Amino acid sequence: MTEDTSLGIGELARLTGVPVRTIRFYCDEGILDSARSAGGHRRFEAAAVERLGLLRRLRGLGLGLPSIARVLTGERSLAEAVTAERAALDVELAALAWRRASLRAVEEAAPSARAARLDLLAAVQDGLVARDALATFWRRCYLGAVSAETADMFLSVTVPPPPRDPTPAQVVAYAGLVTVAGDPALRRKLRARARLVADLVADESALHAGVGAACELARLLVLTGRPPGRGHALDRFVAAHASARRARDTPLFRRELVAHTATDRDPRLRRYWTLVGEVTGEPVTVGTSHHWLLDALEESAGGR
Repeated sequence: MTEDTSLGIGELARLTGVPVRTIRFYCDEGILDSARSAGGHRRFEAAAVERLGLLRRLRGLGLGLPSIARVLTGERSLAEAVTAERAALDVELAALAWRRASLRAVEEAAPSARAARLDLLAAVQDGLVARDALATFWRRCYLGAVSAETADMFLSVTVPPPPRDPTPAQVVAYAGLVTVAGDPALRRKLRARARLVADLVADESALHAGVGAACELARLLVLTGRPPGRGHALDRFVAAHASARRARDTPLFRRELVAHTATDRDPRLRRYWTLVGEVTGEPVTVGTSHHWLLDALEESAGGR
């Protein structure tokens, strides 16, 4: 006669410290297997002790029952489950940090400014959603027919990721970015600019690459405090535009380029890049370098 090594629900509860009602719940949810005795009582294999112990430990770490079930069935490894849980927790912690900084930003504002500060921060209750809104703004209003690689490069410097543990000032600055991007008049102006560029420029990706190289040259000049003026950085900037338009760098071309880039000198865009610097801590952003080049162009063309 074979010895019955199965466990009753009470014995399983005693061995694991898990209440009987909880074991019943796990069985009903299909997470813990059981059989029925001739008398209709739940019986468990000895392996259920280890299985229930693992289940309990994973619950203690905060894993949900669906995730635990996939581990117990072998659908997902333990390492994969805890990695996914940790990633989800990172998102939650970032959201809490953002919320805490927002509350501090309102708290630290002068009493007369708190209502306006609260209205401003309402646009960035979720940093990731705010980032997506900024990316959508630039894709729709500024980027034309460019390659995916160019778009990704452009957005990586134009749309800063929300800081994981932001200061109140960074949250306020990020809200300012969203406010600038939400300006209907600026949107219309940038869309008109995008249509003009599409008509004049044969290869917008090449233009972005050339302007980016010029901005890098200008960044070094801005860092040293040099005022906008003639030089290699400006020549590289103009050459990028001339090549994209199949034109030559002449005094007339520079005057025309000043007119064509008028939208890029909009004060709201200057403010946008100032705010980017406040969010990222960069001493000189790409946008700051770009505006240095635009000012240098205007000066070289006799417009200042």
